Amino acid sequence: MVAIKDSRAYKYAKWCLEPDNHYVGEYVKKQCASWIEICDGNSEDAYICEKTYKKIVKLLKLINHPDLGCSMYEGLEDYAMLLIFATFCTKSRTDATRFYQTVVLEIARKNFKTFVSAVIFIIGMLTEPRFSRFFSVAPDLKLSKELQVAIKKIIKSSPLLSTGARNRVFNILRSEIRCEITESEFTPLAYSQDKMDGKMANMFLADEAGGMDSYPVEAMSSSQITLTEKLGIIISTQYPNDNNGFIDEIDKSKKVLDGLNSNKRRFSLLYEPDIEFMSGEQWKTNDLVIYQANPAAYDHEHIMQALIEKREDAIVYENKRENFLCKHCNIKFKSLGTSGFIDVIDFRKCKIVEDLSFWIGKHVYLGVDLSMTEDNTSVAMVCFHDGQIYAKGWGFVPADSVEVKSKKEGVDYKELIKKGYCFSCGDRIIDYKFVENFVSSLPQKYGVTIEMLGFDKYNALSSVQKWESEGIECCEIKQHSSVLHVPTKLLKESVLQNTFHYDENLMFEINIQNARCTEDTNLNKYVNKKKSSGKVDMVVSVINAIYLLNVNVILQEKQISWGVLT
Repeated sequence: MVAIKDSRAYKYAKWCLEPDNHYVGEYVKKQCASWIEICDGNSEDAYICEKTYKKIVKLLKLINHPDLGCSMYEGLEDYAMLLIFATFCTKSRTDATRFYQTVVLEIARKNFKTFVSAVIFIIGMLTEPRFSRFFSVAPDLKLSKELQVAIKKIIKSSPLLSTGARNRVFNILRSEIRCEITESEFTPLAYSQDKMDGKMANMFLADEAGGMDSYPVEAMSSSQITLTEKLGIIISTQYPNDNNGFIDEIDKSKKVLDGLNSNKRRFSLLYEPDIEFMSGEQWKTNDLVIYQANPAAYDHEHIMQALIEKREDAIVYENKRENFLCKHCNIKFKSLGTSGFIDVIDFRKCKIVEDLSFWIGKHVYLGVDLSMTEDNTSVAMVCFHDGQIYAKGWGFVPADSVEVKSKKEGVDYKELIKKGYCFSCGDRIIDYKFVENFVSSLPQKYGVTIEMLGFDKYNALSSVQKWESEGIECCEIKQHSSVLHVPTKLLKESVLQNTFHYDENLMFEINIQNARCTEDTNLNKYVNKKKSSGKVDMVVSVINAIYLLNVNVILQEKQISWGVLT
């Protein structure tokens, strides 16, 4: 009996999860673990439809591989088999529809990604409902037509699909490809010259998404709102530019895999080096950097050898470095000066269960990040107890923007508000009076004594005047690397040494995940809002609070212990 556990897809996923297997990165492992749970029948949300699995197996055996002279079932890469079977065979327990509605593939060049997409589209055109429409979008028409060329090549190599067959299955035209069985059609679109609105896509492919902004993917996914069976495939290598839509898609996928976003209907294979390989000179000598970005390199020695030769050129010739790191290693070369702040896995080890009695009688320092009125705002409270830092933070968002922000940022603000991690106030803009009153109420609510409040003068002067009138001492903290380096370093070191503790707060964890650090010319590090991949307000407010804590408490205690002060 044919079963999913006998498939190469399942075996590949299990191989990825082997403890001593470092040929794939942590996020591929996380996705494989999630899918294996579904295959083993341990998921409450999804299951594997064996009937669909058998159908896909039969189709793959009928479709010929144009280069290898065998069936697709034999010729496709292992990662491609995982992608195909997970996409088509995973069903929702709620309504038996296809469970994954978005598929993200971050993969280096020359790993047959367009070819795999062509196979998925052929299967889709043969199995989707009648009159379905399929689109590919890419930065220009030539690139978008690469998928059309790959589909055409596969069809012409498969006698049962060829237009020359007596009962025509596919009809290849100049501007589109039609499936006569289901009366569906595929059309390549170019972002540079085609409007994406007004089209309903049962299935779409965004190829080289890193070369476009977010509009094409947003337009295509918006066209699918009324559909119950829909699929968006987003594929790209890394690109050096910061303003591209693929950055957001990768970030959304990582949040899902890290458990920071509850949207489980997203399947992501992120073939990129683990964070430990992303910085420094690791790429020059460590072959795992190449393997983790190039799954095909593991099975094809000639591909690995070619990549090693390109690596040697990139080491010697700086003008070849950007292309090699971005396109073959999925490392953003121009952003190497910007690195992740704290790994969310390390950060979560510092999480503690909220105990309101702990704060009673504590002398605390506050940090605020009063952003633009329509943006997020944050307040943080920290104290030093038994040689360790304790923190508690809250976020504030405009009430009328909750829905829009949730969709745009991929963050469930309603859930954050429900759990008390965040507050909605005002309408389309933040109600600063609400924030001001919140800060003023902390001594009564938590039994704390506010020693000092640290702020960035941007958007804060009016609120500061109110707090000072109430007797709260306020201190401006200049938002410059020379000032922020010490508290930023102290926060990170405290997390890694497990001497930092925070009351459970999902919003804080999301902000940590978003945070990116930049170094100035003196190697001073600071959290860079513009370079970060999302909101970091709570991180900024905590760093402001830790600055005051360090100056007024930690350094003082150290000086006493050194005998400097008596």
